[in-house]
Amino acid sequence: MRLKVLIIGGTGYIGKRLVKASLQEGHDTYVLQRSDIGVHVEKVQMLLSFKKQGAHLLIGSFNDHCSLVEAVKQVDVVICAISGVHIRTHQILLQLKLVDAIKEAGNIKRFLPSEFGMDPARMADAMEPGRVAFDDKMVVRKAIEDAGIPFTYVSANCFAGYFIGGLCQPGHILPSKDKRSFTKGSCGTLEKLIGKQLKKSSFSEQEFLNIVKDKEYAEQVGWTHYYDIFYKGCLANLEINGVDVEEASLLYPDIKYSKVEDYLRHYL
Repeated sequence: MRLKVLIIGGTGYIGKRLVKASLQEGHDTYVLQRSDIGVHVEKVQMLLSFKKQGAHLLIGSFNDHCSLVEAVKQVDVVICAISGVHIRTHQILLQLKLVDAIKEAGNIKRFLPSEFGMDPARMADAMEPGRVAFDDKMVVRKAIEDAGIPFTYVSANCFAGYFIGGLCQPGHILPSKDKRSFTKGSCGTLEKLIGKQLKKSSFSEQEFLNIVKDKEYAEQVGWTHYYDIFYKGCLANLEINGVDVEEASLLYPDIKYSKVEDYLRHYL
């Protein structure tokens, strides 16, 4: 079914991939263009490339309620991909303005808020400061549900781009072919591909926490996520349950999914 899809945050890491996927699926794709984009040349060029590929650019801003309402009225589906990295400014909470616009427009068949990571409903005990992002996402979820807006939450958990390529090493997205310094996870697949064993070292929980303590605030956010995943095991034995919860690979069996081995071959 062909839909009219509005993507907010279309020039970001996830957003630009969503725009590409929407166009490939044949949907009428709309991308919100900030009225105050300024001199961000790369973003302007990306937006123009979207337009060349068939996307429609809509001028709008979180600071202009009327522009959001007008943009939303033109589509069936809204997907928000604004970054959750800037937790000190609570950027995720900007979506509360989008919720108000969607509620006023009254025509949206489905809203996908900016999630795409670990399920915030499972992260109430996460370590600070990383927990702030999960808390903010739960605030947005409550607003969506209270407004009666049809929604889908996408929890991709550990992104392949961040975790597999760097073998779960904080701050690395390229795999080392010589050594590996972390305490959890498996690098057996890479060892099989390169035909040798990696030199390994590990950190105790306290050693890891000491490293986190010495990091700048922005880095602490990512490192505390690693702590929750690999020391506290928040994603271990993750079960898909509940009447409204589905495993994506079962929902979309026709999509060709990449195996870890195939993904790692890109780096060799």
